[in-house]
Amino acid sequence: MTTRLLKTLVGPGAPDAGLLYARLAGAALLLWVHGLPKLLHWQHELAHIDDPLHLGRGVTLLCALFAEVVCAVLIALGLFTRLATLPVLFLLLVSMVVVHADWTIEQGQFGWLLLIVFGTLALAGGGRYSLDARLVRRP
Repeated sequence: MTTRLLKTLVGPGAPDAGLLYARLAGAALLLWVHGLPKLLHWQHELAHIDDPLHLGRGVTLLCALFAEVVCAVLIALGLFTRLATLPVLFLLLVSMVVVHADWTIEQGQFGWLLLIVFGTLALAGGGRYSLDARLVRRP
């Protein structure tokens, strides 16, 4: 390994490397497990999606797609990271507290872990290795 990489992994850049990892891993899981299946199987999802806020299944599915596809991509890029986590957190909270309120911790562990990952990103931001950081650095 190069000295620069080692410094990133164990030096002062380590928290930023951790935020990069959390952004990429969390966004990839959200997109792969939830967003893409909804996008690719729109009609099937529309017939089966819960509508806990009584917005209509179509609106509910569009909101879920916005959070799980658009926001996931923004988070992975580190663009508007804190803002992009808010729809994801809202969606996950509604899902875990309202839709799947009867689930045990074990049954809902994936959702709770995603809440932890995206909650951390909402608090900490995208870190130095994000487009947010590049936009702030420019005059």
